[in-house]
Amino acid sequence: MIVVHHLNQSRSHRILWLLEELGVPYELRLYERDPQTRFAPPELKAAHPLGKSPVITDGRRTIAESGAIIEYLIHRYGRGRFAPKPGSGEWIDYIQWLHFAEGSAMLPMLLALYVGRLGEAGAPLKPRIDSEIANHLGFIESELAGGHAFICGKSFSGADIQIGFVLDAAEARGRLEPYPECRRYLEAMRARPAYRRALERGGPVMP
Repeated sequence: MIVVHHLNQSRSHRILWLLEELGVPYELRLYERDPQTRFAPPELKAAHPLGKSPVITDGRRTIAESGAIIEYLIHRYGRGRFAPKPGSGEWIDYIQWLHFAEGSAMLPMLLALYVGRLGEAGAPLKPRIDSEIANHLGFIESELAGGHAFICGKSFSGADIQIGFVLDAAEARGRLEPYPECRRYLEAMRARPAYRRALERGGPVMP
């Protein structure tokens, strides 16, 4: 049985969403953020030394990091679904989007969150952070232009789960207004039954 160590309002939503899409049974272990610091509780370190979420255990194997967990679950339980054929041109695009989400797109949004807590002391960094967020959201917008239903290829994939969380985070921070294609796509992702089931089990994606 897969066990998901789920921190509320975190990237762990991605894993619940994927498992619901896969139709794979799993056990949910819930952890709550400290209401003041927003940090994960120390109990998460018992699941993984980093003390962060998402983390899954599957038998004797423990896996952290959203992208790695998504790749593992699709490889093991996907039965050919949710990822293109390895080595194909579409697969190369898929891998790019799967890792762009955390490798590039989330970093400036996290910086905006942390630097914003510095008040005036963080003001000199704000223009550069804002420009990077706009750069990444603009890139996603251009790829979705023309009404593309999915971020790569002709069917839903693990890359959509990764990018969906990025856009959830951007909307929560008031960043999506200039990007109608991103907003359209995000609403389509949220309408998926598996996305809604993940919310029912794990709670809201964002504060």
